[in-house]
Amino acid sequence: MIAQIPFWQRKRLSEMTPQEWESLCDGCGKCCLNKLEDEDTGEVYHTDLVCRYMDDDTCRCTVYPDRLSKVPGCTVLTPDTVTDYYWLPSTCAYRTLAEGRPLADWHPLRSGCPDSVHEAGVSIRHKVIHEDRVAEEDWEEHIIHWVL
Repeated sequence: MIAQIPFWQRKRLSEMTPQEWESLCDGCGKCCLNKLEDEDTGEVYHTDLVCRYMDDDTCRCTVYPDRLSKVPGCTVLTPDTVTDYYWLPSTCAYRTLAEGRPLADWHPLRSGCPDSVHEAGVSIRHKVIHEDRVAEEDWEEHIIHWVL
């Protein structure tokens, strides 16, 4: 019997069901890092600051179904917009698949373990500060370079 080819290898992003799409998220939390954009160059800098709704242990949003009403400007990835978010880390499964690359071995869909992203050191687990604990004028002091 021929082994079943995983959905992420046989389907384009636009062909995935909502459940399949959501399962691509590896739970790294990097897309939820606050970003600063240089107005002159357009360059985007990641900070170690996250929304108050980010659970630092699970690296998941605690209000995910309602995030758009609670957090204006929250990132919404869709098959049509994923390539617009050029600042997504190269490890992001959505970006990886959009660019035609395979999922990493540590991705939970490949490993079968939801903690493999944390065990591989790819997530933001215990590396971030909630944004409401830092004055906005001090955010530049929180620029990081370990994301990409």
